[in-house]
Amino acid sequence: MPPRKQSSHREPVDRGSGQGSSQGSSQGSGQSSAVVDDRVRRSRASVLAAAADLLFERGFAGFSVDEVCRRSGVAKTTIYRHWPTRTELLRDACANIGTPQSAPDLGSFRADVATLMGDLAHALRTEKWTSVLPSIIDAGERDPEMAEMYRRLQQGYSAPFEAVIRRGIARGELPGETDVPALVAALIGPLFFRRWFSREPLTEGFVREVIRLAVG
Repeated sequence: MPPRKQSSHREPVDRGSGQGSSQGSSQGSGQSSAVVDDRVRRSRASVLAAAADLLFERGFAGFSVDEVCRRSGVAKTTIYRHWPTRTELLRDACANIGTPQSAPDLGSFRADVATLMGDLAHALRTEKWTSVLPSIIDAGERDPEMAEMYRRLQQGYSAPFEAVIRRGIARGELPGETDVPALVAALIGPLFFRRWFSREPLTEGFVREVIRLAVG
């Protein structure tokens, strides 16, 4: 009797369990990464909030990483991992102060500019960031990066004024040759002067007079 041939047929190997394990590992890694990312975001937000509060309260001279660590509850090593120097932390804290205005559209240039001026005057009277802005300007005289950060902050407050002025020109409410940056300066400059130089009250009457003198 001839010897029996061994069958070449083999049962297929089920690799599904291995693949599932790999997918599970990948999903677990992704979830872990998301948790870490969320933790990082929360710790950064806590540090920046504490840094801003400290800045408002004590100014540049009284700002320290130790105090930010104490107030935020975030370890100093973690703070230095994200911000290697005190100046870098200060810069990020300053970049987040204040709430820039948006450009209103109330149907006329005068209504729009009156709203912007009233809101800015109110902010200059009441918001915390106004107490620290002179320190930022001073720091910008010696630190080019602080100067650039202040320029961006200032642009955020100027932009809505520029928008309503350009809209007024397009509507024919202002002359076509209006110098937009000069008109912005003529409007907001007196408010800044009263807030930080003469320190006279920023009254509604003063705001109306600035608008009258600037745009007639």
